[in-house]
Amino acid sequence: MSENKNQRDCTKAEKRESRSCVSYKCSPFNTMTDVLRHRPGWVEVKDDGEWDFNWCDVAGLRENFDQRYMKEHMRINHFPNHYELSHKNLMVKNLKRYQRNLERDTCRLEASKCDFFPPTFALPSEYHLFLEEFKRNPGSIWIMKPVAKSQGKGIFLFKKLKDMDWKKDGTRSEEQKDATQEENYVVQRYIEKPYLINGRKFDLRVYVLVTSYVPLKAWLYRDGFARLSNTRFSLSSIDDKYMHLTNVAIQKTAPDYDPEKGCKWQMQQLRRYLTAKNGRDIVEILFKEMDNIFVSSLLSVQKVIINDKHCFELYGYDILLDQNLKPWLIEVNASPSYTASSQEDYEMKYRLLEDTLNIVDMEGRLTGKEKRVGGFDLMWNDGPVHVENANLETFSISGYTANTHLGCVNDREKQLRQLLKPFPGQKKM
Repeated sequence: MSENKNQRDCTKAEKRESRSCVSYKCSPFNTMTDVLRHRPGWVEVKDDGEWDFNWCDVAGLRENFDQRYMKEHMRINHFPNHYELSHKNLMVKNLKRYQRNLERDTCRLEASKCDFFPPTFALPSEYHLFLEEFKRNPGSIWIMKPVAKSQGKGIFLFKKLKDMDWKKDGTRSEEQKDATQEENYVVQRYIEKPYLINGRKFDLRVYVLVTSYVPLKAWLYRDGFARLSNTRFSLSSIDDKYMHLTNVAIQKTAPDYDPEKGCKWQMQQLRRYLTAKNGRDIVEILFKEMDNIFVSSLLSVQKVIINDKHCFELYGYDILLDQNLKPWLIEVNASPSYTASSQEDYEMKYRLLEDTLNIVDMEGRLTGKEKRVGGFDLMWNDGPVHVENANLETFSISGYTANTHLGCVNDREKQLRQLLKPFPGQKKM
């Protein structure tokens, strides 16, 4: 059957039943390509074909917004100014403003809950502020990061001013030279005493789906993973990128990297490990503090993000734990990698992306009142979402239990069978 005929059939089907067939575009090619191709009733379009759903990287976002009228039902996977949270300098700028506003409008107690990012300065504009902080903390280690690069590119550590270099280079793309790109680097106090697993540093990748900013509606995925360094941690060598940077793109280039063994733990495995080492109560506090990071960071950009009803965003949060199990926000990715590093990683990302499509709900199978869809739990819906019928013994000090289950059992298939109507033409399982 030709692509044009598929599109005509899809259009006819839409007239009979709301979006029983969906035309989509997808780039770049990764796990999402497989998810879309296996979704019943979805048809891929090429080039300038008319689409209902567009999964694109951030580089292709401007083209789709500037050159296309968005019909009511159309959906695209980024908000227009996603960079307010995903660019490191703007993320910190928005968090600092949000913290100041809390101090002014509410109380210092609420503002103190925003102490989850290390001292950070945008360069060159805040160089003098950084210099004052640097002099107040002699001997401290600092980390330099390009504001809009990923996978550990351009990151280095230093202890002496002569070893830092934040001068702009000539390699930036046209997108990076956009007016929204206010700074070139951020410099940040390095977490010198991270929590270690078998002597190795690690960080967490957590997924948060935002379907609206006004009102704010955010979902937290139960699965995720820890990315472990391939080398035992030490501050004696701050130039060893395999020791200090946990990015998979870097770790897999290590001379002794074992692709069969990999460098990831699933979130459930990590939660069990931390509970065994530190006790359930301590770990519960840790995960509640991470919930606060997700919500506070989203609230910090709520008023500056352009809320377009056609948009949603699947963020990849990077969280680092220190030796006291305090979580620190490292960065937020608007285009986290969906390329799998192992079969287990592929299956986790496949489930994640499939459940993202379930929530975006192009087929119109949801009521809009759901608190859980597959592996996603609704954690914020214009206010905190609470667990219904929670055991009184599990209530927090504030008197309710948050509807978040990061690292808990993900029995998504059973839940989806109970929740969703079958796709058109399918029998209910």
